Amino acid sequence: MIHFPAQRRGPLSALSLRLAAALGLVFAVVAAVYVGRDGYRDVNEDGLTLLDCFYYAVVSLSTTGYGDITPAAPSARLVNVLFVTPARVLFLIILVGTTLEVLTEQYRTGRRLSRWRRTVKDHVIICGYGTKGRSAVSALMENGLDRSRIVVVERSAAALRQATSAGLVAIEGSATRSSVLNEAHVRNAKAVIIATDSDDASVLVALTVRQLTAGQVRIIAAAREAENAPLLKQSGAHHVIVSSATAGRLLGLSTSAPPLIDVVEDLLTPGQGMALAMRSAERDEVGRSPRELESLVIALVRRGKVVTLADRAGAVIETGDMLVHVRDDRPQSASTV
Repeated sequence: MIHFPAQRRGPLSALSLRLAAALGLVFAVVAAVYVGRDGYRDVNEDGLTLLDCFYYAVVSLSTTGYGDITPAAPSARLVNVLFVTPARVLFLIILVGTTLEVLTEQYRTGRRLSRWRRTVKDHVIICGYGTKGRSAVSALMENGLDRSRIVVVERSAAALRQATSAGLVAIEGSATRSSVLNEAHVRNAKAVIIATDSDDASVLVALTVRQLTAGQVRIIAAAREAENAPLLKQSGAHHVIVSSATAGRLLGLSTSAPPLIDVVEDLLTPGQGMALAMRSAERDEVGRSPRELESLVIALVRRGKVVTLADRAGAVIETGDMLVHVRDDRPQSASTV
């Protein structure tokens, strides 16, 4: 099942408001009839009780009108002309409007679904919307990827609500199933990020994605344990991030070289000061040394491989190189001070 981003006001909210308005009209008519009950006549000639007033209000507003209770006095008939009849019309408008609201919402949802299926392409699929998945989405949007090009695959209802509340398209189901990944149009995707809670599930997801895409879609997976990284790569993952090993290395650095932790946190935390970025080499930069550039270049990406500046091949920028550099990520107001 595909869940689209949450709207400001859902159909249930609109229906609840209409239901409350309809009930308010019923109670208002009941009160008006009960106050003037002496002016009404029923077939039993024994006067109107509160239940009779409710009965009369309901059959009058619904236009059923059995005729067993009728306004006899001039004051009662005046109330019917000035209040009950307009209330009847308004009640019918509410009922018709509610029906139209439901039909319109179904039509709108169907249109959004068909339009999304036609246009979804070069998107990024996030398998798992836990802590790692949410962080991956934040990093993607910080690097300029529009949220409409991010699709979340998740089984948890709570995580699905969080994803749609964040303006993302979410697909309910397990990413290990081919039908769910096909619903996410995995063959047209730019990349698949696997951020599940277990390495076993990550391996199954990687195998399924590789089988469906024939290895044409880039797969990035997170592994909890380093021993599972080779298995994930054999399953089709192009890159594997080992969370436990990365955390352990940072813990070691915090003991031996505490300032390095501050630098790493600065690089990984948006808006703190520094951030890693990548851009294409400009024409006037080709043939120059990366160290001569105004921006702080720390590595080159050449034909899909990382070339460090310490390598002889990294001494000169070539056509088609991607420059990995450190950019100023502070808010503009702070950076101009």
